Amino acid sequence: MPEDNENNRNQSSGGGPATQTRTWLVWIAVAALIPLLLFFQRTSQQRYQPIDQKKLFDLLAANRIESGEINYSAQSQYLRVVRGRYYSTEDGKTNPIPFSVEARLTPAKEDLLLDSGKFRAVDSNNVFLQIFLGLLPIIIVGLLIWFFFIRQIKAAGRGALSFGKSKARLLSKEKNKTTFKDVAGVEEAKEEVSELVEFLKDPKKFQKLGGRIPKGILMVGPPGTGKTLLAKAIAGEADAAFFSISGSDFVEMFVGVGASRVRDMFEQARKNTPCLIFIDEIDAVGRARGHGLGGGNDEREQTLNALLVEMDGFDTQEGIIIIAATNRPDVLDPALLRPGRFDRQVTVSLPDVRGREAILKVHAKNVKLDGSVDLSVIARGTPGFSGAELANLLNEAALIAASANKKAIGMRELEEARDKVRWGRERRSLAMSEEEKRATAWHEAGHALVNVLLKHTHPLHKVTIIPRGRALGATMSLPKEDVLNMRRKQALDMITMTMAGRIAEAMVIDDISSGAAGDIQQATSIAKSMVMHWGMSDKLGHVLYGEAQEYVFLGRDMMRSKDYSEQTAESIDAEVKRLVEEGYNTAKGLIETNRDKLELIANALLEYETLDGSQVEEIVKTGKFTPPPVNPTKVDPPSGAPAATPLPEVVKPVPPKLPGFGSPAPAAA
Repeated sequence: MPEDNENNRNQSSGGGPATQTRTWLVWIAVAALIPLLLFFQRTSQQRYQPIDQKKLFDLLAANRIESGEINYSAQSQYLRVVRGRYYSTEDGKTNPIPFSVEARLTPAKEDLLLDSGKFRAVDSNNVFLQIFLGLLPIIIVGLLIWFFFIRQIKAAGRGALSFGKSKARLLSKEKNKTTFKDVAGVEEAKEEVSELVEFLKDPKKFQKLGGRIPKGILMVGPPGTGKTLLAKAIAGEADAAFFSISGSDFVEMFVGVGASRVRDMFEQARKNTPCLIFIDEIDAVGRARGHGLGGGNDEREQTLNALLVEMDGFDTQEGIIIIAATNRPDVLDPALLRPGRFDRQVTVSLPDVRGREAILKVHAKNVKLDGSVDLSVIARGTPGFSGAELANLLNEAALIAASANKKAIGMRELEEARDKVRWGRERRSLAMSEEEKRATAWHEAGHALVNVLLKHTHPLHKVTIIPRGRALGATMSLPKEDVLNMRRKQALDMITMTMAGRIAEAMVIDDISSGAAGDIQQATSIAKSMVMHWGMSDKLGHVLYGEAQEYVFLGRDMMRSKDYSEQTAESIDAEVKRLVEEGYNTAKGLIETNRDKLELIANALLEYETLDGSQVEEIVKTGKFTPPPVNPTKVDPPSGAPAATPLPEVVKPVPPKLPGFGSPAPAAA
């Protein structure tokens, strides 16, 4: 069975370092051949000393000719080329000198030369040599063109003969070692596609009852949830060939190329049955036809038409099953989703806490973990993480442990990697003025204080004034369990907590800054969703205002008018503003009532830069702050598990008092 298609062979044979080296060696050889041939031609013409006909017979009469030959290849009847060697002196027969002469020899003179015994007649024809020397420049130019243009085009897979070939990569069943054991966190999806495995292994089991396996499976889910891995595992379990291609590989600048590639892909699949064809990001080629400003895309639409026809033209009894993946099912063409093409949609959603733990265990096989690591703790602290993010978490933890010269990955490295993946890396090198640092500390203290005081917010994880990502500080909260729904009280408390940062910041700098831009955007987005999509407004009722779509489908939604009146739009704006203002006033009242606790949190942040959620709760409940130990052995909540290695000892100087606050300022770096 061939291991690859023509396109892959072209890619594997061109462009590599070894191929480039061979190309340059041939180039150098061709370049060196030109002066070599010119030198040979020139020396071959100049190695004979030209003499005249009179001297030839004088040398013959003086017996100074050693040997010679008469060439009959001349075009004239009596013109002959006579070549030979003659002695330079009459006495010493040394150093014979080659000579050449074009002589007009009559039959008598020719017989005289032949009868002397010194000459012989030859009949050599150098017509082919002359033709070759004449065509040599053309051959050299042709070789240069082949090496520099034709060969490079073919190596890049853009040759005229392979332009319409499919770019699908074939993974043979001998090489595909991925099985369902390598896929975790999507148990429901695995159960749905298990029928495909059974059909590919034993199709007669379904055909006896008249059953027909779905022609196509459409996997729908957020990015990074393992759709491609699941498709490869299906092929591995069924011991079938696996063709993989992206939707963008079909679309080209020239109309008709994509359709040709679709037909070639199915032709290759029929030669390698049983097999699975996996089309990733099918929305690149399967978008709804006839939409878009200025008309449709002819190339994409022809490619989609060819795909629809091919899916109708084969039967699952041939052993071909198509699996496609997308995270935008709303933009796909309805003809693509009807029964008989993609008969079944499999939702590959984000994993729950048990799924995340299973995914971590799968990826943990490739890294070295400390014995104290509890992956269930990490799973509980990573709600909303996809499989790709969990794999990245373990990789980041391995990099952190390697940078610190650790022998294994501990809980501390995993916690830091989680924060890095979710909120960004710490930017300790960012230079901040004391005033900016103090404003950031009060801003984050306001978020943290209100987060602890409210009942319907997620538990506080940590608060820090160390810049992470694009933020100068961060207040991090983690839910106790997976969030499946948003309740009205939770949404209102989130708006209140979000607006608390600006209120606290204004208390210390007697001004407002642009640092609350993200908070305002988040609060406004939640309020709009409450009013327009979730039906959480008493004034506007349980009505959907506007399509609840995250993205705008160009051409289908941009030109569509609003489905509510201008008066309703004014009511929506007023209601959104009311919800945000109520949250702002609630946060302001909580902060003014607990001003002393807010100041204590802010000063602790200025001194220690990062506080755990338990430390902030201690300040809010008792009004006191217990400084962390010099050499702590615990990691961040919510785990509470001991770290694999203790944190480095921190020696703090006694900071001076800040005027007007009565609390220590952060030590100068």
